[in-house]
Amino acid sequence: MTTTTRTGAADFVEALRAHSRRYHDQHPFHVRMNAGRLSRRQIRGWVANRFYYQENIPRKDAAILSNCPDLEVRRRWIRRIVDHDGTAAGEGGIEAWLRLGEATGLTREEIRDHRHLVPGVRFAVDAYVNFARTRPWVEAVASSLTELFAPDLMAARLAGFERWYPWIDPEGLAYFRARLEQAPRDCEHALEVVTTHCLSAESQARAVDALSFKCDVLWSQLDAIDQAYPE
Repeated sequence: MTTTTRTGAADFVEALRAHSRRYHDQHPFHVRMNAGRLSRRQIRGWVANRFYYQENIPRKDAAILSNCPDLEVRRRWIRRIVDHDGTAAGEGGIEAWLRLGEATGLTREEIRDHRHLVPGVRFAVDAYVNFARTRPWVEAVASSLTELFAPDLMAARLAGFERWYPWIDPEGLAYFRARLEQAPRDCEHALEVVTTHCLSAESQARAVDALSFKCDVLWSQLDAIDQAYPE
């Protein structure tokens, strides 16, 4: 018999937040990046590979929208796509990431054509998009809750880049500055959705598992980049 015992919301949120210990800011590559220990080649390799994740975020969010029957959730969730795609040329997070690439010395062409993309990053990102397409929409929402930890990461990353990598044009760091405001808004909504819909022990466990999967996706991307761009 399947149990549907309701568990405390506070314990559920605590279980989600506990995944901060598995967030990719703890990865050795990320630690070295924030400490100013990466070469220009390594920074460029990270930026070029991370772009594949960035350009797939709207596809992931569109997959969630396509499975979501809740009108109010869709009305708010669609802002994420607008944030990344923009509403006109020269806008949005994808454009901001391309400008970051240019600020590090990459060309738009070499970022967009994926010539630097390593197979492990492609595999991890494709797995995440597929997860959003095929899993129940609330679980896909739960997987996005790595944003609970993103503001601290973005603040540390921005400070690290400004301190250790002055060769990068500061205007190229606009993506990180924008996420300082967007990520708290996004995670507040996602957390509201998950805590509203996940009321049983089973549904909460699936949400936690979804977040764990996303942490694995982010970590494995850095594993692949670290291997492709050794010290």
